[in-house]
Amino acid sequence: MKTLLLLVWVGIAAGAAGGDELKVLPDTLGDAKPAQMMHAYWMRQAHEALDHHDAEYEKLKTPEQLAEHQRRMKAFFIEQLGGFPQRTPLNARVVERLPRDGYRIEKVIFESQPKLFVTAVLYLPEAKPQYPGVLVPCGHSLNGKASELYQRACVLLAKHGMAVLCYDPIDQGERIQLLDEKGKPRAATTTGHSLLGVGSILLGRNTATYRIWDGMRAIDYLQSRPEIDPQRIGCTGNSGGGTLTSYLMALDDRIVAAAPSCYLTNFRRLLETIGPQDAEQNIFAQVAFGMDQTDYVLMRAPKPTLMCCATRDFFNIEGAWETLRKAKRFYGRLGYAERVDMVETDEKHGFSTQLREGAVRWMRRWLLDIDKPVFDCEFPVLKDAEIQCTPDGQVVRLPGARTAYDLNADEADRLRSVRQGIWSADKTKSLEEVRRVTGIRRLGELPEPKWEKVGTVQREGYRIDKLILRPEDDLWLPALALVPAKPNGDAYLYLNAAGKQADAAPGGPMEKLAGQGHLVLTVDLSGLGETGADRKGPVKNLGADWKDVFLAYLLGKSYLARRAEDALLCARFVQTYEASGSRRAVHVVSIGNTGPAVLHAAALEPGLFATVTLSNSLGSWDEVVRTPLAVNQFVNCVHGALRVYDLPDLAATLPQDRLKIEGAFSALNAPAEAK
Repeated sequence: MKTLLLLVWVGIAAGAAGGDELKVLPDTLGDAKPAQMMHAYWMRQAHEALDHHDAEYEKLKTPEQLAEHQRRMKAFFIEQLGGFPQRTPLNARVVERLPRDGYRIEKVIFESQPKLFVTAVLYLPEAKPQYPGVLVPCGHSLNGKASELYQRACVLLAKHGMAVLCYDPIDQGERIQLLDEKGKPRAATTTGHSLLGVGSILLGRNTATYRIWDGMRAIDYLQSRPEIDPQRIGCTGNSGGGTLTSYLMALDDRIVAAAPSCYLTNFRRLLETIGPQDAEQNIFAQVAFGMDQTDYVLMRAPKPTLMCCATRDFFNIEGAWETLRKAKRFYGRLGYAERVDMVETDEKHGFSTQLREGAVRWMRRWLLDIDKPVFDCEFPVLKDAEIQCTPDGQVVRLPGARTAYDLNADEADRLRSVRQGIWSADKTKSLEEVRRVTGIRRLGELPEPKWEKVGTVQREGYRIDKLILRPEDDLWLPALALVPAKPNGDAYLYLNAAGKQADAAPGGPMEKLAGQGHLVLTVDLSGLGETGADRKGPVKNLGADWKDVFLAYLLGKSYLARRAEDALLCARFVQTYEASGSRRAVHVVSIGNTGPAVLHAAALEPGLFATVTLSNSLGSWDEVVRTPLAVNQFVNCVHGALRVYDLPDLAATLPQDRLKIEGAFSALNAPAEAK
């Protein structure tokens, strides 16, 4: 073991071993390039799940079946969000009032959770109270409620007799959660939402948990105002606000009329076009369970719902029409087909004029019993500073202010004591809980992979066999087997997140192992090396494979589980590869971001590995929760894992004389001491 540790070195670029000499895979795998393999793999499973969902929808005929479907979907939705906190005092206060032409404005700050401040603007009509109240969640504008399009929608509603509350979402407007030393956002809008999602996922929550609860508490505020009729509540929002409108209208029965804009399509069309979006738009296992975007409408039937859609939106219009058709049939079976409808405008993504007019007319129809045309109007738009609620423009500067990251850390503190109770009891049962949470199958349940040799490279004292292992029909794992001329009877499974070629150069650590007589199998686990995603975008913190990670998440699966099973299959394979007698002892070496998957494999199948070496591996998920700008941790997240275990709990189950952890890395994907 000591000899091995001296040999392990990291940081040689993949390909340093001689260009294409050690390339294994062909240029296409089936219908996809190697870099698209994982996307195709998850998409096949998504299509199977969506086909099943479509078939199940057709079985919904009677009112009783429809009601049971709604109950199941709502219960599942809330469970996947991790539930909601208790209602606490809003401590709402109006900080300024502004008269306007035909309406007035009040700037409001309230607490959706203790010291989690929400900034909002209340638009009040000139009409005599009581009037309906309409909630407007913002889309992904950096300036939140100050965005011109949202101001225009709010004013149009107010000028037609309705009170309107438009609030800043987390990481937008005055609610940026992370500021640098100059007061600038360190992360905002979609990136900020997804970074919050990393820790939330580990806790069994979602960024949507916070977003939805903010909206529900905003409705609480609307209902608390004496000028507003608490029985006449509406909700409309565009883009990310359309997402929140869809969620709120599905889960909050107080919303009488809803008009989500530029969001609703269906998952089949979404995944086939732009793919998963930021963290709050992906609910754990919802595609596997059968909760499509359509179900956000079905869950509230027969309450009035208008889908506001744009022909040239990046949210696919054909999917929107398919959702409307399903909703019409569902509402029709309840006797209220007229209560669900669509307005489509030949525009791109945005709360454009026709969609605003349609949403306002819909609210008037169902909240004021007035069904007349509505036309947009011109008015001066307030500047960001004019609509600002806080003295310094950001809630985190208010005394005692807390962030969603702080609340995640609180939950991590609570779960730490829960885990101590779990792991102080029966460790065998605890490991079974790990299996349940991750879905990692037992070694005996994993099929023997198909495999083929596609080439050989001869080197002094050993040869390199180029292999393809096929755990499943649509998975190709490129591998190199370094076969020594004089084998000593044992083997190393060498897994480097940088790719199988990273340490394969002449004179490198794998060659030295082979020179000592060890058979070495090095493999690109699923989505690494030759099959690594090459997607552009916000990859520094999220990772290049973030969309495919979310695709797996929608299926209730994880890359960690997939790679842990890969490691188990490869370890079993190398036991007998080129062996003439008994099975070899297998030593596993992991370098970099493969560490958490390898640790799971070793803890769940300890008899398979003679020794385990984890180099430059993440030390703790608890730390990830407490590191807001965690780097490339999505790929190793397991939903709700911290409710049951953390990585050190797994490490403690292995005999310490067989486990070596060196060069531990922090959640910043850097040496732990560099925090």
